[in-house]
Amino acid sequence: EEIEEKKEYHLSVLLIAILLGFISYLCPLPNFIKVIFYIISYTLLLYKTTLNAIKMLINGQGINENALISISCLGALFTGNILEGMMVIFLYTIGKILEEKAIHNSRQSIKELLDIKSVVASKKVNNEIIEIPVEEVELKDILLVKKGERIPVDGVIVKGSSLLDTSALTGESDKIKVSLGDEVISGSINTEDVLEIEATSLYENSTVAKILDLLEKATDKKTKTETIVSKISKIYTPLVMVLALIITIVLSFVFNISFSDSLYRGLTFLVISCPCAIAISVPLSYFTAIGVASKKGILIKGSNYLDNLSNVKNIIFDKTGTLTNGSFQVSKIIITDDNLKDKYTMDEIIDILIKGESFSNHPIAKSILKLKDIKVDNQDVKDFKEITGKGISFTLNGKKILLGNNKLCPCDSYASLHLNIDGEHVASIMIDDGIKKEAKSVITKLKSIGIKTYMFTGDKKEVALDIGHKLGIDEIKYEMLPTDKFENFERVSKYNEITIFVGDGINDAPVLKRADIGISMGGVGTDSAIEASDIVLMSDDLTKITETIDISKYTKKVIKQNLTFAMLVKISILLLSVFGLANMWFAVFADTGVTLLTILNSLKIMKKFNSQ
Repeated sequence: EEIEEKKEYHLSVLLIAILLGFISYLCPLPNFIKVIFYIISYTLLLYKTTLNAIKMLINGQGINENALISISCLGALFTGNILEGMMVIFLYTIGKILEEKAIHNSRQSIKELLDIKSVVASKKVNNEIIEIPVEEVELKDILLVKKGERIPVDGVIVKGSSLLDTSALTGESDKIKVSLGDEVISGSINTEDVLEIEATSLYENSTVAKILDLLEKATDKKTKTETIVSKISKIYTPLVMVLALIITIVLSFVFNISFSDSLYRGLTFLVISCPCAIAISVPLSYFTAIGVASKKGILIKGSNYLDNLSNVKNIIFDKTGTLTNGSFQVSKIIITDDNLKDKYTMDEIIDILIKGESFSNHPIAKSILKLKDIKVDNQDVKDFKEITGKGISFTLNGKKILLGNNKLCPCDSYASLHLNIDGEHVASIMIDDGIKKEAKSVITKLKSIGIKTYMFTGDKKEVALDIGHKLGIDEIKYEMLPTDKFENFERVSKYNEITIFVGDGINDAPVLKRADIGISMGGVGTDSAIEASDIVLMSDDLTKITETIDISKYTKKVIKQNLTFAMLVKISILLLSVFGLANMWFAVFADTGVTLLTILNSLKIMKKFNSQ
């Protein structure tokens, strides 16, 4: 379903109303014609605003700026300040039209994501292709996806190969090559040859459905700032109306000012007091920022999370799948003693490693097998044993071989693996699981803006310390169970400092849910990533984290500018109005003029980050 955009204010109606008003004001017409034109003009200008005020009053939502505007403009009409009253509502309505336009523009990036849903799917039945609604796709259905079409549900390729455009999902422009047996996610666009996929999810459980559900909820949660504005307005508006009434009465009866002039000052006070700039600019700023982020493949579930990002003090990273890509690789092999280099060449050591690890299915074993692109001849390997949590042992050419960690091969080195031959320590093998290229720079930037960095991992001490030190992580915790991560998170955030947890959204669900802000990396298609995290990064790019923090900080800066400017202008002109030094034109600027300026200022968020 698409986000509904219902226009409340129409420029054509506004122009007709203003035209009638100016004709009656400027042209020498009979008085009764002028009155009719004024009534029609004011009705066209005010009907929507007054209707909104009445609806809110009936629904028990109190009196808001709509009521202030309506009363002020009608008062201006009855006190003979017809043109000024018209300009108040005219500029107010222009502000509302610009607000709708701004919101429309910020929604475009979200609408691009909403377009990822396929309406129908081409199902293969007995060598025939029939079109069915995407909601009727069943598990194991064979679906045909032609060039230019979106993949309707998550699945596995059973025939064909192609390049997929996933930019609407991940924000990445590079196309992904897929072929037989590869998993594909719904919403991706097939850019080349025809694919046949076997459905592995129903539509309601597909990636697209999860994203759409997330987007529907994205702006439901208010930030503290918005909530405060909403609460204050319920007290503020009636208070202002009472003060305007007091000003009118006091000026008229105490200071012997004419009732007409006193009423005019009271009405001017009302218009100046309208909190339009605050009521519009705060939510608009956050909505614009959420739209900008979504276009970059950063889905934020609520503006409260965006707001809190600017106050983060700690960030905790999971290791595998977050700081690393989970693909083990041998980074270095060190022969422990120069005397052994005469006894074993590097090539001979690699052959020993490959022969032994060819019997193992462990991910580290697979990384060792990549050291040589040859078919392994392991017939001379005898007595192979896999020792859980330690390594492997075997006999080769009559020699006893041990290959494993410090528990199997005691050693002072922090290397991941050690090779012992007949009880002699021959070599140390350094293995990492593929540190992401941008990880170091991201950690450095986070630390430069005062955020303390942590790494929580279930991996072994040696591997965790090696990776953590390379990246410059402040605190490293290793060999942790999910419960350990949860308990240690409580320790980190015990001083009520806002703390982020970044994980892959699978085994980290408890701490993702507990975190002040849970961020899942590459969470596309995983239930726990969508459900447990507050922000979902649609790609594995760590720089998206610092980019989101930048968006948050800039958004808060813009909001502070708007609030400061609006309050200073309003207080200054309010004081002038009480002493009769500000007329309705000052009021127009203090209300609608300030609102227009804060709206334009809010749009800087879109301009700044869309250009990057």
